[in-house]
Amino acid sequence: MADPFESYDDLDDFEDRLQAADASERRVAIIALANSGDPAAVVHLDRMTLDPDPGVRQQVALALGEFDGPDAAAALVKVVVDGEPSDMKLPPDHLPVPAGLPSVDTMVKRKPDVVRPACADAILPFVSHSHAFVRMASLRALKELRRKDSLKPALDALRDVDASVRVQAIGVIGFLKLEESIPALTSVTIDTDAHVRRAAVSALAFSHMKPATDSITRALADTDWMVREVAAETLGTNVNGIYAVDSLISALNDDFWQVRLKAVRSLGKMKVARAVPAIGACLAHPQANLRKEGAAALGEIADPVGGKFLEPILDDPDPEVRKNARWAMQQIVAKKGALGN
Repeated sequence: MADPFESYDDLDDFEDRLQAADASERRVAIIALANSGDPAAVVHLDRMTLDPDPGVRQQVALALGEFDGPDAAAALVKVVVDGEPSDMKLPPDHLPVPAGLPSVDTMVKRKPDVVRPACADAILPFVSHSHAFVRMASLRALKELRRKDSLKPALDALRDVDASVRVQAIGVIGFLKLEESIPALTSVTIDTDAHVRRAAVSALAFSHMKPATDSITRALADTDWMVREVAAETLGTNVNGIYAVDSLISALNDDFWQVRLKAVRSLGKMKVARAVPAIGACLAHPQANLRKEGAAALGEIADPVGGKFLEPILDDPDPEVRKNARWAMQQIVAKKGALGN
């Protein structure tokens, strides 16, 4: 067999390798086509979607994900509805795993406007596939397409036995940003899996409904610190987050500095003057990132009371903390000047 890593000077040089009897040689040629970056390679890859070897077809799917344009999308759709890839052995009663699904996910994220018309209808049926990987990958791909008809399958998937599938279903629902989905999203903020709870809390950020804000606020007391961290951050972006100020101030006493940091940031965005003493107390924390964020928040609020907390860190050993402290002091002075004080 010829050297599989031999270089190619012209796309026509690929043809012999693409017709090689050895499937591994054909796969190497497909990898080289993907690496070429030449749009003309799509024509060759399109033909290879009919290769008899499932491993070759899966490599074609990965290669097509490297190219833009409707021709690449159309070719990729052929592989989406393809059979089981060689590296996933499933019982015969399972539906076939679409070999191109992982690549569709990547391609959809990069160019949803190109892939939307071509891929969505092909992907939707796989949301109810018997294999969790396929359900997860299908939902992940659908997320970027923002198709309203993917809402019901995603809502159904919130009851999936696999937590990773539930997480991806939340992603679909969150990207659609439909208020009608809020009851379902709030219900999974108490899911048994922390990753699911984190995803649900984050997805509620868009909602203008009070139940959404209430669910995010309750998540500040979650047993998992990363859920609390996401809740503290999400309240800073939620339109009704201002109603959770007391809970955010309480979060400044969290055992994890990461949660405190996100609470500080949200309170700074909201410019909550009564939070200044609690934020100021964070400037004595040994973690420089928290001191830096606290100084920035005091600058955002620009309340004169913040000055006494900033003065001790003007000579902080961390340069970023010193930088933020000086900026914050300038903001306070500027606000005083504007008010004529």
